[in-house]
Amino acid sequence: MNSADLGFSFNQSKNGDVSITHNGKRAATLRKEKAEWFLEDMSNLNFEGQQQEMARLTGNYRRGNERTAKQHPRNR
Repeated sequence: MNSADLGFSFNQSKNGDVSITHNGKRAATLRKEKAEWFLEDMSNLNFEGQQQEMARLTGNYRRGNERTAKQHPRNR
């Protein structure tokens, strides 16, 4: 497993829809213009970029500030 591999993959169906999966479970389905845009974007990115883009689209994206936010007095 690659260190850049976040566990995302995608498949295009016959009708043009794109299904994004995360660790084998469906995370999102893109249709029509969004699916076309996504496929065009994926063709221009390397593997790490593809993984990051799919994480952003599905909302499974860590921003790096979770630990800091956990320590904040408001969240105690």
